[in-house]
Amino acid sequence: MSQYEIAVLYHPDLEVDLTKAEERVTKIFTDNGGKVTKTDNWGKRKLAYPIKRNEHAVYVFYTVDMPGEGVKKVESTLNITDEVIRYLIVKPDLKAIAKAEAAKAEKAQKAAERGDKADDSEDSEDTEE
Repeated sequence: MSQYEIAVLYHPDLEVDLTKAEERVTKIFTDNGGKVTKTDNWGKRKLAYPIKRNEHAVYVFYTVDMPGEGVKKVESTLNITDEVIRYLIVKPDLKAIAKAEAAKAEKAQKAAERGDKADDSEDSEDTEE
């Protein structure tokens, strides 16, 4: 099974009662052999351009483990789902993500070392006086 990131833009009127729409979309994923591992709700945001006469949408991002065959079925089902204005399915580059996290950790470690050296130099200045 491959990991996919799925961004779904819901109709802005669903902001109050989004649970039914989220359950329906999650059911679409699970019916096609997927398993939702993470959900990130960004809330109602302004769109860059109007979509179906809507200026705003509710942004929800899903991380889903799903076989490749299920992606095509999910796309066709999301196309006809009324609550969904737009969606985007991408396969994240896990190697690039791991590399970026390693670089970030290395940078934090170097910053911590510089911070320790700065503390040591202040102590040595105090002893010289």
